[in-house]
Amino acid sequence: MAAPMRQVRGLRGLAAALRPSSRGYHAPPPPRRSSGPWWPDSEDPLTPRWQLGPRYAAKQFARHGAASKVAPGLLWPTPEQLRELEAEEQEWHPSLATMQESLRGKLLAQEQKRREREQLIAERMAKMPQMIENWRRQQRERWEKVQADKERRARLQAEAQERLGYHVDPRSTRFQELLQDLEKQQRKRLKEEKQRQKKEARAAAMAAQDPAASGAPSS
Repeated sequence: MAAPMRQVRGLRGLAAALRPSSRGYHAPPPPRRSSGPWWPDSEDPLTPRWQLGPRYAAKQFARHGAASKVAPGLLWPTPEQLRELEAEEQEWHPSLATMQESLRGKLLAQEQKRREREQLIAERMAKMPQMIENWRRQQRERWEKVQADKERRARLQAEAQERLGYHVDPRSTRFQELLQDLEKQQRKRLKEEKQRQKKEARAAAMAAQDPAASGAPSS
């Protein structure tokens, strides 16, 4: 029992020792506002710059009124400041008529864009059957060309085998050289045939343009 009692007495003594110091603290009173206007020293370099401008003067006039000895006319914005304020108001706070006009312009632009898109879709849909037909014709021509090349090469291989004999391997160098030579000869014949057809077509066109000269009797 003696030990707990000594602990209690020790805590009480500690509390008694701390009590006077805590009671001796007094918080400083809040700062008091001056009853009249206060103007900073313009010569003091530590004076904030905003306290030397019209903002501080307007604040003193708002707080103290005529006692601040601030001329109310000096608190009005200058014509340049008024123009800046009007421009800012028109940009960030437009009138109802301006907002309606802007909305009307946006709606008209969206409607015009929609009509142009619908017109483009209609034009492409109208061209779709012809485009499909052209695609099918190209596929058919490509297939016909592939088949014609296969048949032409088969004929050339058959001709080469007839010349060299069927016992010659088509993969041999001799057979491939003969096949290339036959292909060159065939291309040459086709080229000559095209040139002949062009000449005949040109002559027919000249005869059609001058039928009197072509039908005139020779002397």
